[in-house]
Amino acid sequence: AEVDATQQSVIAAAAGADRERQPAVVLERGALRAAGLLPPEQEMDLLARQYRKIKHSLVAQAMGRGVPRAPKGYLIMIASAMPGEGKSFTAMNLALSLALEKDLRVVLVDADVAKPQLSQVLGLGAAPGLLDALRDVTADVESLILPTDVPTLSFLPAGTDAQDATELLSSSRMERLTRLLGERDSARIVVFDSPPLLQTTESAALVRVAGQVVVVVHAESTPQPVVLDALKVLEGHPAVSLVLNQSTRTLASSYYYYGYGSGRARSGTT
Repeated sequence: AEVDATQQSVIAAAAGADRERQPAVVLERGALRAAGLLPPEQEMDLLARQYRKIKHSLVAQAMGRGVPRAPKGYLIMIASAMPGEGKSFTAMNLALSLALEKDLRVVLVDADVAKPQLSQVLGLGAAPGLLDALRDVTADVESLILPTDVPTLSFLPAGTDAQDATELLSSSRMERLTRLLGERDSARIVVFDSPPLLQTTESAALVRVAGQVVVVVHAESTPQPVVLDALKVLEGHPAVSLVLNQSTRTLASSYYYYGYGSGRARSGTT
């Protein structure tokens, strides 16, 4: 049976108290940079400016700022057609940029359960997380969300690997779990680092629960037919965005390309 709003508030408060007692996950910048999840230090300011532009439309759709609030817009899936395009890099840096907002709280979820790079780099490869919350119907996902040393950013590890990961992510429990993540905190945005769209079945399951999808494309590397095939997987989704990563053909002050669409992806330069 569904718990009522009062019960949800009590559960959320208890989970929050548990998180406060937990040691914060330290986002060790050197380790993240070595793993390719942060840019070189001398490019941080440029990157920060680009992600401010990228997040603007995402926040507007998630929170209803100046536009109608998108259904489940607070659930943002970061995807790519193939591995190696920079989706984990984008997920980490977008989450950090969102966490700078004064009135938002961000949960970064490692949903690339087959290759959980974020969890491994943060030293949480063996920690319980998303898959465990899906497997155990008595588990409260809030108790598995870990605080980080960035006060407004938390992290949910991928959890214990399972052969039935696709079925778990496709389950009605996943729909309830993701809905509760937003309902328990109206100021929360959830960012999912997801598996490649064309190489796994897990990604299609995540598309169904995401309110917004950001597709990362490696500039001058990913063939156009591959990008189009990935967009076919997303056909019919109401909010699809594109980020062109590692572009060197634009102005020196603009390495990233961003387009926002409703119904289908469309393009626009930053």
